Formats: sequence, structure tokens, C-alpha cells
Amino acid sequence: MWMMLRVIPIMWRAVRPSKITDMPAVVNTFWLRKGYEGLTFFGHILTPTQELADRFNGSADRALKNHEMIHLRQAQSCGDSWIRFYLLYIWYWLTGLRMNRKMKHAAYLLNPFEMEAYARMHDLDYLKGPATEWRKYAKMKLKDRLKLYKKHE
Repeated sequence: MWMMLRVIPIMWRAVRPSKITDMPAVVNTFWLRKGYEGLTFFGHILTPTQELADRFNGSADRALKNHEMIHLRQAQSCGDSWIRFYLLYIWYWLTGLRMNRKMKHAAYLLNPFEMEAYARMHDLDYLKGPATEWRKYAKMKLKDRLKLYKKHE
């Protein structure tokens, strides 16, 4: 229960995405499902272990950090609003749930925000521009996103 409540101060002190230049990683085992390494949460990265938090906060895995920083840029492209970003994220996840019977974790993997973040996480120069490629994926039908995902898998 305590782990669940530890996110309240993060939400309370949240600033607009455009005011953030770096996101610190903090440990929170409650909000992460097994197999996930990080979750962007109001300008912080939640991780299940201190080891992962140290990887995010150091330079051990820049692609992993880049993935989460892309989500920050996506929030900036959503009217510079965390709330709008999370509402859209949940909407895309909910609409993708029906594809879960065709592919495991489809609701997550076919989410336009995740598609952009995974496609660009190894391009460490990607954040020099706006992260708006998610809009291209959002315009695609789910079955077309699935085909694209399987093509690049």
C-alpha cells in the first residue's frame, strides 16, 4: 500500500513536460508489472529495482533512458500536458485490447506512443527534434499497426 501512495507527491509536484530536461528514476514496485523496466510518470521514471533505477540515472543503458525521454517529448507534443498524454495513452491502450488475442501484449506494443518510442530508442539524436511520429501510427488502423509491428519484429 505504501508503494502505491509514494506516487502522490510526484503527481502533486508535477510540472509541465516542457519544464523538464531530465527525468530521474525512482524505485516503485507497485506500479510496474513483471517484465517492464521503466514507466514514465509525471516527469519521473518508475522502476521495479534500485539496480534499474541506477541504470536509468547513469549512462549504462542510454537506449532505455532514451525510450522514456521520448515519452516526455510526446507529452510535450500533447499540448504540453501530462493529463492529455495519459488520457490518450489509455485510450490507445483500451482500443488495442481487442488485438491481445492475436498477439501477446498487443494493447501495449501497438500503442502509437510505444511504437514511436521503441522504433526510435536506439537513435540517440532523435530527441533533437519533436517526438511526433506517434501521430502517424495513431492514424493507422490497428490491423495495419500489427502488420507493421510484425514486419519489424
